[in-house]
Amino acid sequence: MRPGPPTLTRRTLLAAGAALGTALAGPFEPALPQHAIPRWRGFNLLDFFQAFQPSPPVTTTDDLRWIRDWGFNFVRIPLDYWLWVDSPWRTLGKLNPYHVKRIDEAAFGKIDRLMEQANQFGLHVNLCFHRAPGYCIADDREPFLLWRDAPAEEAFLFHWDLFARRYRAVSNYDLSFNLINEAPVPKEGYMSREDYIRIMKRAIAVIRRTSPSRLIFIDGLDVGNTVVDELALPETAQSVHAYWPPQVSHYRASWVDKDSSFALPTWPVLNDNGTVKMGRQQLEEMFAPWIALAKRGTGVNCGECGAYNRTPHGVFLAWMEDVMQILTKSGIGYGLWNFHGPFGLLDSGRTDVAYENWHGAQLDRKLLNLLQNY
Repeated sequence: MRPGPPTLTRRTLLAAGAALGTALAGPFEPALPQHAIPRWRGFNLLDFFQAFQPSPPVTTTDDLRWIRDWGFNFVRIPLDYWLWVDSPWRTLGKLNPYHVKRIDEAAFGKIDRLMEQANQFGLHVNLCFHRAPGYCIADDREPFLLWRDAPAEEAFLFHWDLFARRYRAVSNYDLSFNLINEAPVPKEGYMSREDYIRIMKRAIAVIRRTSPSRLIFIDGLDVGNTVVDELALPETAQSVHAYWPPQVSHYRASWVDKDSSFALPTWPVLNDNGTVKMGRQQLEEMFAPWIALAKRGTGVNCGECGAYNRTPHGVFLAWMEDVMQILTKSGIGYGLWNFHGPFGLLDSGRTDVAYENWHGAQLDRKLLNLLQNY
């Protein structure tokens, strides 16, 4: 990893945030609410997103160079812990819970290299457990339940301790952790708010033993939508996800629009009588608790945002511009899901875009221009 300051103190973060805001904000200057962390802007890279990906993407040095040269400074890397567990799950199709603490050290080589390359291009890396022991959003392959089973909770702590120790020498300038992706909606008999708070606090304490000042992101409850005030702790930040309303962001995405019942989206979304059902005002209301959290001094970032490639391009861009304006005026950064792929900037597979050939990839120039403005 490239050398950097050993920690991000509040003074360093304030200076970095101000510099990044001035350089990158575009037409909407960041306001005072966001001052605890820099305004990181960039993309999710999906190389290690799912162990069952038949052909996982491989981020190239060209990708990282383009991200930097286009003015971005952040990559979030969702991780599936099965990838570094030494177990025959590939043969069996399932993971034995007794294997979850058996580690294949060689599996970390590719993760290390991607981190090092991203840092060399000046990109801050945010490592996120997309699949953690006992939990993965919209997936039931886990052999136990994080929120209810003690072995799953202990495995969760074990793996974050492993990461804290492995990357202890990497500066906060280059690296932050995101404990778990898209915590679920609390539900009786499954997970309570108190369960989430307890486990996240335990994970923070485990990391702090090795990395006392590591910046740690905590996703909001209700799939990244709800602030968790009890976790507004020192050297932590919280992550909101901008996929509201799902009728726009996930139109015909099989894991959300499961029975293809969503109406062809517009923005704003209208009632049958032509009045606005969901529009800019409702977006402002959705983000208001997050902006209030930032005003109270807790860092806020939007770890994921974007819309699936079946949403009409014009509708997507109109909605995305409102999202970007709301985030930017409060100094909140973002990570587009994804860089290459159906939500992305390159090779999104939309049928209603005049793509630009970009070194063999298909570039959505209108989307790039929009993001560069914010």
